[in-house]
Amino acid sequence: MTKKHILHTARLNNNCPECYDTEGLEFTFTQEEKQSKFYNQASKEVDEKLYCHTCKNIIYPVNWTEDIERVYQYHKKQVHPKSTYIQLKSFSYIFILLGIVAIAAVAFLLWNAN
Repeated sequence: MTKKHILHTARLNNNCPECYDTEGLEFTFTQEEKQSKFYNQASKEVDEKLYCHTCKNIIYPVNWTEDIERVYQYHKKQVHPKSTYIQLKSFSYIFILLGIVAIAAVAFLLWNAN
């Protein structure tokens, strides 16, 4: 299962390249996180989207003006992605502990069998 986390959102006062409104633009930076019973792991990629709430369109980078590009660069520095390391859940710690106990029990039985 994957889950998207919103890392940063920002409303812009720039003109929309589609409808030329100055109130509707919003940048959203998101990151996907893979979740399972045993661990969580965030992806390395951060997705960014520029959406205009006035004309209800996604504004793709080919349509961005220089001003929008400058604001994008500023807000991209504000984004702090989640760590991409694997974060184990308690269920996996239980499995690890049970594995260690099983190995120790087998080693103990083999040691006493001689």
